[in-house]
Amino acid sequence: MTTDSDKAMAIVVSIFPVLLWPVMAFQANVLQTKGIQVLPPVNFTLTVSALAEVLLQWKPNPDQEKNDIVKYDVEIMTPMQQMYDTKKTWSTRTAVLHNGFSARIRTLLHYNNSEIKSNWVTAKLKAPPGAVETSVTNLSCVIYTAINNTASLHCTWLAGKAAPEDTKYFLFYRYNSYTEECQEYSKDKWGRNIGCRFSNTYINRGEIDQVVIIHINGSSKDTAIKPFEELFNTNAIEKVNPPRKVTVSLKQNNLLVKWEMPVSSFLEECFEYELNIYNWKMGYKQILETTLHSFSLTIDDTCRYSIQIRANRQSWCDEGFWSDWTEPLFIGENQPRTPIDSKAYTVLITLIASICSMALLIAIICRKYHLWSRLFPPIPTPQNGFKNLFLNKSYQRAHTHTSETETEVGSCFEDLGSYVEDVYSNVLEDSVI
Repeated sequence: MTTDSDKAMAIVVSIFPVLLWPVMAFQANVLQTKGIQVLPPVNFTLTVSALAEVLLQWKPNPDQEKNDIVKYDVEIMTPMQQMYDTKKTWSTRTAVLHNGFSARIRTLLHYNNSEIKSNWVTAKLKAPPGAVETSVTNLSCVIYTAINNTASLHCTWLAGKAAPEDTKYFLFYRYNSYTEECQEYSKDKWGRNIGCRFSNTYINRGEIDQVVIIHINGSSKDTAIKPFEELFNTNAIEKVNPPRKVTVSLKQNNLLVKWEMPVSSFLEECFEYELNIYNWKMGYKQILETTLHSFSLTIDDTCRYSIQIRANRQSWCDEGFWSDWTEPLFIGENQPRTPIDSKAYTVLITLIASICSMALLIAIICRKYHLWSRLFPPIPTPQNGFKNLFLNKSYQRAHTHTSETETEVGSCFEDLGSYVEDVYSNVLEDSVI
């Protein structure tokens, strides 16, 4: 609860700067009346000293007393607001420069515990030339850290809306004093560079919370291409590696998952994890979170489960991009076919299909060129006495019935015998041909 004394203190604090300003102004006037002057710096210049880096330089006013203790107020006005003071006569600042840069400076004189300020001196850097909407858009970059702590850099972007089809974009990155141009580009359908990959960089992942500068310029026969720059915090664009040595075990109905932290220069305490546990029998997925290196869960051991894990740094430890999911590990009943079994199954199906196709092709060729009759000539057939005997006995057996039935049965068997004989003769004729 706020007390009356707290309210009174807040009022005093809020009024104090207002009361202090007339005192400071009075002291400054007193110093000026004593003949003590504070003169602004001279020869204030701005120079681009590296990618996205400006060197600010100036000199003390030659008419300023040499024994005076002075320092300088520096204010960056564009592209971002920033103010600081220094005793040096130079300063460097990192900033994107594709829209220009402006700053101003003044002298601060300390005299008998008093401070007096000079007028401001301003300098500007014009924006580099280039047509509107020809610079790249949607720039994004990702850092991948290898096991040996080396870092690769991958960037993608889109060509500007007004960029001609013959535009060629060129990417450079700067990390501290190291600057490197991209040698490995990906292209769009017009052949314009829209992506870059550095397999190995000077980026040191052992150095936490550093800045990497991306600069992309371009050229075209038709128009001037406007450059583009962006500053990235290395922690913010790092894609975290997946957890290592993941194991799963099942005791009765208790699932236990264990793993090790990703390859990283950060401490173990920095990381958080997500587990993707999928029940294949029920078609149900659970996403569970933890900051530990193990996780236990009660499950239905009659079901089949797949388990995957991914990692990221927590927000208080400069959160980056989530890692890829680990390869799924399966546990429980009815485990799916292993990759080797799947491959063997595919090969078997392919082999069977090939054999069937070959057999069909051979049959078509043999049929077309009458190869069956040449490979397997017909064998002469003796007189079929058995057939006649069968027909005669059948006829006689039927003859014991009434005359009407006798005639019908005998006629049927005679017709059947004739039909079989005709079919057999036709087959032999076809095979001989």
